[in-house]
Amino acid sequence: MQDKSLKLNSGFFAIIAIVSWFAVVLQLYLIILNRVVSLPETIVRFFSFFTIQTNILVAVCFAFLWLKPKSKWGLFFLKPKNTTAITLYITIVGLVYNVILRFLWAPTGLQKVVDELLHSVIPILVLLYWILFVSKKELEFKNIFPWLIFPLGYLIYTLIRGAFFNFYPYPFVDVNVLGYSAVLLNSFFMLLAFLFFGTLLIGIGKMKRVNSESNVSTDS
Repeated sequence: MQDKSLKLNSGFFAIIAIVSWFAVVLQLYLIILNRVVSLPETIVRFFSFFTIQTNILVAVCFAFLWLKPKSKWGLFFLKPKNTTAITLYITIVGLVYNVILRFLWAPTGLQKVVDELLHSVIPILVLLYWILFVSKKELEFKNIFPWLIFPLGYLIYTLIRGAFFNFYPYPFVDVNVLGYSAVLLNSFFMLLAFLFFGTLLIGIGKMKRVNSESNVSTDS
């Protein structure tokens, strides 16, 4: 049954993996091409964006699901709680960019293309995959707390590195402009966003499970 499901989903795996890797590599090329600091610092800054880290996570996840679904990492990413965590992260990427950050700049040319891929196309594709194909019956509300480790770790890294190198990747965590009080308040609201949308995804999963069980009960 699992083998059949993997074959049915392989096309979706391939599309998301290819688009994600293309977008990440193209963004790396563009940031190097238009760099305003040294090459090593540019590369470190590139990997310091939550958007990039999350899209790389998406690319790795779906590459394994497409090419090595029965490997250790393929089976890891196939678990619904892990796929849902990645769906949560990339959904937040899309929401934060399109609600808060989109209006702060106006990219053109290839930068606009990669911008839309990273912040709109890929989040929509992953969310669509989650809605259509990911089993929801194993999801539990307790799963939310381990999911917060990644964004919390990212915040700690960003604040520590920013204090030493004077670079903050997003305006809402820019201590130089806002100060620590405002940044910590913004971070608290971001944490609430992760909690809310994580709860929403699990809630949707539980509703679908109840409806499925109800239909089975009615049929029998």
